[in-house]
Amino acid sequence: MEDSGNFLRFGVALAIGFLAGLQREFALNDSDKKYAAGIRTFSLMGLIGCTAGFSCQVLGSALPLVASILAIGIILAVSHYLSSARSQNLGLTTETAVMLTLMAGAIASWNYLKLAIALSVITTVLLSMKKELHGFTKKLTREDIFASLKFAVITGIVLPVLPNKTFGIPPLDIFNFQKIWLLVVFISGISYVGFILIKLVGPRKGIGITGLLGGIASSTALTLSFTQRSKNNQELSKAFALAIIVAWTVMFSRVIGEVAVLNKTLAIQIIVPMLFPISVGLLYCIYLYIAQGKENKQQDIEITNPFELGPAIKFGLIFTVILIISKLATVYLGNAGIYFSSFISGLADVDAIALSLADLSRVHADLSETVAARAIVLASISNTLTKGGIVIFAGSPAIRKAILPGYLMMLAAGIAGIFIIQ
Repeated sequence: MEDSGNFLRFGVALAIGFLAGLQREFALNDSDKKYAAGIRTFSLMGLIGCTAGFSCQVLGSALPLVASILAIGIILAVSHYLSSARSQNLGLTTETAVMLTLMAGAIASWNYLKLAIALSVITTVLLSMKKELHGFTKKLTREDIFASLKFAVITGIVLPVLPNKTFGIPPLDIFNFQKIWLLVVFISGISYVGFILIKLVGPRKGIGITGLLGGIASSTALTLSFTQRSKNNQELSKAFALAIIVAWTVMFSRVIGEVAVLNKTLAIQIIVPMLFPISVGLLYCIYLYIAQGKENKQQDIEITNPFELGPAIKFGLIFTVILIISKLATVYLGNAGIYFSSFISGLADVDAIALSLADLSRVHADLSETVAARAIVLASISNTLTKGGIVIFAGSPAIRKAILPGYLMMLAAGIAGIFIIQ
């Protein structure tokens, strides 16, 4: 049994090297450059790493692995120096991947097989995405870099220093500053990931896919943007309507995911009610996609980085206020107060009320998950009501005509979904 385990670990190490080497060999055939290592070398590096790690265990010393790293490092340094002198190629990607493969093989020898495989897959993905990643960086602006740094600050610096304990006087002993800020990071992260995806895919892939990604970032912002554009591009009204309905549909799905992060039981309870407007939205998207026909002309769509520190802090304040209102409504007004506060809050922001209700229903027994589920669906309907109002009152006649049937059907489906929650 012990021998079979060793064979498995060496087999994983070989597969790790083979996978990375396969990518490098493919890249070598696809370009005029010459790399220091190919499929055979990478496979051997995985085995060397595993052998060194195995030797460390047998001898009870880290010397075999250290010696292997030093020896391979010297060989790679000499090879890189000679190749760069001939071709002026200063890149270190292949050499770095070789060292990672060596270390992944060692990790596999210590029976951390999942970690070794994950490291290998990530390495191979990064090697394969050279053009996409370089193209992505060229699309970034100075403002995008600063926005990314701000996101890093609120995540890596502000979040860890906030106290992770509850403050407040009963019944308002509900303030956990780290938890509140974690939700700020979470919502900002959703917007940031949506922005990254838009940058990677590119807006010219189609207005519909932009609606999908925009729905991840901010369905309200996308609704405002496309509603304004509809006045000057009325021939694209059905395409804009398609993007908006896609974003609204994604919003309902996004709320389920957000709630699941804090309260999986509650998330399961809202899946079926949320499927009502999601299904209607998908069907109407199919109709608009077919109906737009030749209208689907590609245009550049201006997408800016959605992350700013000001809106993130504003969200934290909104969340805190909604947390207070929801708690007070629960204590003094009962279920009716929860529904009222959810509807009012949803008009401005569905994420804050959904997350606060998910948190309250998880830690406070006086708010039942049934009431919380109905309130979250109600807030989602309220938010859709606001976005529909934006299109109706600020959009062109053509986009109003295109979106109104789907808008009314999604509202009706959402209301129907509330009544099936038991």
